[in-house]
Amino acid sequence: MEKKNLDWANIGFEYVQTDKRYVANYKDGKWDEGTLTEDANIVMNECAGVLQYAQTVFEGMKAYTTEDGRIVTFRPDLNAARMVDSAKRLEMPVFPEDRFVDAIVQTVQANAAYVPPYGSGASLYIRPYMFGINPVIGVKPADEYQFRVFTTPVGPYFKGGAKPITICVSDFDRAAPHGTGHIKAGLNYAMSLHAIVTAHANGFDENMYLDSATRTKVEETGGANFIFVTKDNKIVTPHSDTILPSITRRSIMYVAEHYLGLEVEERDVYFDEVKDFAECGLCGTAAVISPVGKVVDHGNEICFPSGMEKMGPITQKLYETLTGIQMGHIEAPEGWLKVIE
Repeated sequence: MEKKNLDWANIGFEYVQTDKRYVANYKDGKWDEGTLTEDANIVMNECAGVLQYAQTVFEGMKAYTTEDGRIVTFRPDLNAARMVDSAKRLEMPVFPEDRFVDAIVQTVQANAAYVPPYGSGASLYIRPYMFGINPVIGVKPADEYQFRVFTTPVGPYFKGGAKPITICVSDFDRAAPHGTGHIKAGLNYAMSLHAIVTAHANGFDENMYLDSATRTKVEETGGANFIFVTKDNKIVTPHSDTILPSITRRSIMYVAEHYLGLEVEERDVYFDEVKDFAECGLCGTAAVISPVGKVVDHGNEICFPSGMEKMGPITQKLYETLTGIQMGHIEAPEGWLKVIE
């Protein structure tokens, strides 16, 4: 298929409307067959559950063109499973996992012309989401829902290479104990907006959230999990019931152990020990890994030995290996790449 005539080298990380999107509706206790549509607009009642009580969950993933010309997505089955968990927590109907993956395939196939060519550094971002659509005025779950998938081409998250960022310890809490921090709900991200705007206003790139119960343990940022590298090259990631189970983070930990032969550990990470790590990074779908050069705790600076000029050596190996798998340079574990066409 001939690609769209876009400036792939300079495309930004912004919404670009593509040709088709997938829509399925839940009514009278069941999902309809679902369909692709050209209409990018959603019509709903002013009292829709999503507008009144933020009853919405979403996922994010990418489609890539590999070195041999295939279009693939990365581990969509895990996104499907995570959306099931999110839906259950917000009392929403589960969209079946096999249908979720099929919806991704259909939507990417219909927009294959927008999948950036290999070597451009760009990708096709895929956003599945679900929300309560019927009128709800009392505080209760909606009765009707819509599941949708749209795509948008996005450029590389880091133009000109990944430079280490500076983050601050936030005064705000990201998630409550026994709350919704472990699911991908829109309300979690709404809560983080004031915190990230405040961080940017103070000259920082991101926030480091501590656990809200004791404020002694590292959790995550507004949209990414932490990974740390010890001075003897062990990969450590925080464990918490209020952390979103990042698919990128789980993949990085597997790559570290099985491809690079590194020791990995998921455990409580106390803020007091952050100063002892050699490297730090944020991992997520958008950037894969964002290197962190400095953490600032109310004026007290923690500078990682990896510095502020480039990724640390272990973080770089993790990044290159995982992106190599995604792009087809390196053989992927079985089931990691879903071939679209």
